[in-house]
Amino acid sequence: MLTNKAGKRLIKYVPDYVLFDLETTGLSCRNDEVIEISALKVKDGSVEDEFSTLVNPGMPIPFMASEVNGITDDMVKDSPDFKTALGQFIEFAGDSVLVGHNIVSFDMKFIQRDIEKYYGKVLGNDHIDTLLLARLYLPELQHHTLSDLAHYYHISTAGAHRALADCRMNQRIFESLKGEIENPSEAAQAVKRCPKCGNALKMRTGKFGEFWGCMSYPECKYTENIR
Repeated sequence: MLTNKAGKRLIKYVPDYVLFDLETTGLSCRNDEVIEISALKVKDGSVEDEFSTLVNPGMPIPFMASEVNGITDDMVKDSPDFKTALGQFIEFAGDSVLVGHNIVSFDMKFIQRDIEKYYGKVLGNDHIDTLLLARLYLPELQHHTLSDLAHYYHISTAGAHRALADCRMNQRIFESLKGEIENPSEAAQAVKRCPKCGNALKMRTGKFGEFWGCMSYPECKYTENIR
């Protein structure tokens, strides 16, 4: 939903949500463009509807991007531009809580950039980042990528790096994380959390020695001395 105030980041499980994913021409929300957007509408933990479209970015897709997601210029030449696709996504999502993997640092930045560009508003939906949940509730894992979590939960990674396949994978991961949230392990209970945003704190080293720093940096700049 379009508003004048951005939605809040939530750190919990909800049974009703819209899970989404983007594929882009690169990693920079300043210089790159969306080339695919997909979403699943979920009620009571089960998928009820889906939305997916390729997007014509109005620029050549770099070879390195095509190598990752398999999307080529020829595939998107007759696709809608992102203003059209974004409007369709906004209508599909409504006022639902949005869920995705690494969306705070990546996907939401593209979405908010273009909503402001095309509509002069911001996305007011609250959102949940499954990367943050995984770091909090599965701290014993060395890595928390979507594929790492899929392997951990024995979920197929077939079609990975295409938006709709990643949505389906992530939806099953989010439902699996529900159990971790409701019954946290001793390791999860021992994770030191940021009192400002709720993310995990990580021991870092600065010019004055070691300190606790929020893993949401630079969005959250909370620090704490190590006593």
